[in-house]
Amino acid sequence: MSPTLHSGRPAVCAHDLAAGYGDRPVWSGATFDIERGSFVAVLGPNGSGKSTLLRQLLGLLTPLAGRLEVLGEPPRRGNPSIGYVPQARTLDPQIAFRGIDLVRLGLDGHRFGFRAPWQPRARQDQALRQAVEAVGAASYANRKLGAMSGGERQRLLLAQALVGEPELLLLDEPLASLDVANQAAMVELISTVAAERRLTVLLVAHDLNPLRTVIDLVCYVANGRIAFGPPDQVVTSAVLSDLYGAPVEVLVDSRGRRFVVGIEEETAHPHQPSPGTRP
Repeated sequence: MSPTLHSGRPAVCAHDLAAGYGDRPVWSGATFDIERGSFVAVLGPNGSGKSTLLRQLLGLLTPLAGRLEVLGEPPRRGNPSIGYVPQARTLDPQIAFRGIDLVRLGLDGHRFGFRAPWQPRARQDQALRQAVEAVGAASYANRKLGAMSGGERQRLLLAQALVGEPELLLLDEPLASLDVANQAAMVELISTVAAERRLTVLLVAHDLNPLRTVIDLVCYVANGRIAFGPPDQVVTSAVLSDLYGAPVEVLVDSRGRRFVVGIEEETAHPHQPSPGTRP
């Protein structure tokens, strides 16, 4: 999907934006627009401030400086137009909570600390059914969460984010706990759902490659700064060397995959080619 096909005000507008906690800045000087319908990969090393950006969009963290608009207004906690998939957590196998109960929390608004506008029960049931079916989880939604695989739980978390019919979807490392096959399936699912529902998507990840065929833009966070633009213009040796302030090399293989080498490779990009592989 191309952001040039979507009209109206951008889904996200940032101008000279800075983020931090207390008196500790994390990054600054970020200026970018995200057009509605875009699929954005938020990349960068651990601790660089990728999740911090999502917290600002959710209205959970006030910018240190600059201006930020989300769906045409200042960020606000509990915005029902935003769906959010948090980082996965380990669950007790004995937990009695069912998958459908997890999805229902998206209607109740518990994740954001507010209660969503009341809806008739029939409308709620319809929204639940549609969200579960959209992620292909109807066959196991009534099972206990503790008995599910990581991929199954991740699909239900996505359904939870979709059940309120949002315009903007934020996903914090939804691929982190999945193997390669499940990563590919999850990326395809998110891309399909986003296209069908005309969602704007920001997905935090460590590795560009599982996302390279579906994303429009990259938001690369590193060394207190942000680089933003199309993948082939941001994930380059020149741009990342400037961002890190040190030599960085980006290798591109025959399949179009990009591998970043030269700056703490295992920390910043854990999914690198195995020893002996020649890109």
